[in-house]
Amino acid sequence: MKARDIMHKDATWIPADETLDRAAQLMRRLDVGALPIGNDDRLIGMLTDRDIVVKCVAAGHDPSKIRCGDLAQGTPRWVSADADVREVLDLMERDQIKRLPVVDANKRLVGMICESDIAKNLTDAEIAHFVSAVSIPH
Repeated sequence: MKARDIMHKDATWIPADETLDRAAQLMRRLDVGALPIGNDDRLIGMLTDRDIVVKCVAAGHDPSKIRCGDLAQGTPRWVSADADVREVLDLMERDQIKRLPVVDANKRLVGMICESDIAKNLTDAEIAHFVSAVSIPH
């Protein structure tokens, strides 16, 4: 089984220059908790609903004035659509990632893999191992 077999294909990313309030509105409309951040059709990071709350609102900032790219930190993690599911799980477990963008050979976003995708496609034992590996700090 490959990443493309378990990903959900309706992934949408948010431009790096878009504001956090717009990102939150898009998350609500799409009913998602995270969006890949893109710049010139390239992945530069991930934005979560928790990032908006903790790094912006709780810090006293105005989400209509902060750009998504301002919260993009570190090297974004992604996986190829052709990657084996074991490779996907290894990456998510090692880096404790709950949402992972999936890209094609041209590095264009083609999907996302999240915990619910894992739960729908793996055995109970694999799911239990994954949840404990991702949720428990190393």
